[in-house]
Amino acid sequence: MPPNFLPSSIVRAEGLEKTFATAGVGPGVPAVQAVDLDVARGEFVAITGASGSGKSTLLHMLGGITRPSAGRVLLEDTDLAALDDDGLAAIRRRRIGFVFQRYNLLPELSLEENVALPLVLDGATAATCSEAAREALAAVGMSHRAAHRPDALSGGEQQRGAIARALVTSPAILLADEPTGALDSVNSANVLALLQSLVRDRGQTVILVTHDPGIAAAAGRIVRMRDGRIVEIVPGGSAACATEAAPR
Repeated sequence: MPPNFLPSSIVRAEGLEKTFATAGVGPGVPAVQAVDLDVARGEFVAITGASGSGKSTLLHMLGGITRPSAGRVLLEDTDLAALDDDGLAAIRRRRIGFVFQRYNLLPELSLEENVALPLVLDGATAATCSEAAREALAAVGMSHRAAHRPDALSGGEQQRGAIARALVTSPAILLADEPTGALDSVNSANVLALLQSLVRDRGQTVILVTHDPGIAAAAGRIVRMRDGRIVEIVPGGSAACATEAAPR
C-alpha cells in the first residue's frame, strides 16, 4: 500500500496527474504530478502550499470538477474518471459539497432559497427542499437569517450560508477552497471553528485548501505541496482527525 494510503478511505487519489495545455507548442504545464492520497471518513485534512503548488487543482480533481490527465479518483469506491459528464454532475450534486472563497450566493434569492438550490436542481419536492435547507441553516447557526438576501448579510454570514448549501445534500465530503480568504480574522476563526465542529459532531469529512499555515493548523492532518507534488504529510492541531462516524 502506498505510504499516503489509509486502510479504509472515503476518497482516494491514485497516481493523480494534471497537465494543462499551452497556447504554443510543447508538452504543456504540469500542475499536479504523481499524487497518491487517501482521506478517511470523518477526517479534516488541509492541503497547503504556495501559489502555483497545485493544491486547488488537486482539490478540483478530488471533487470531479477537473478531470485528471492520468491516474484516478475513487469516491466511496466509485471511479470518477469512469463516469460520463452526466454521471459526474450527479455525483457532484449529491455526494460532494463545495465551498469557495467567494460565496457564490445568488443575490435575488433568500438565504434559505440559496441553501435549498442543490436539491431544487436535483428535482426534490418543495417540502423536502425547505425542510433540508432549514436543517442545514440550523447546523451552521444561521436559522435567524433564513429570509434575508445575501446583500443583507456580512461576509462571515454569507460564508456560513455557503457552507449550509454545501451540507444540504448530506455529502460524503465537503471541499473548501480558501474558505476564509475573503474574511477578516474574527470571521475566519468562526468559519474554522464551524468546520471543526462539523467534523467533530457530525462526522463530516472536510478537505480544505489554504496557503496560510495558521489556517491549515486547524485540520487534523496537513498535506504540504510544492511544484505539483506532495512533499510532506504531518499532523495538524485539530483533535478531530479520522474520527469514526456513521456512513453518510
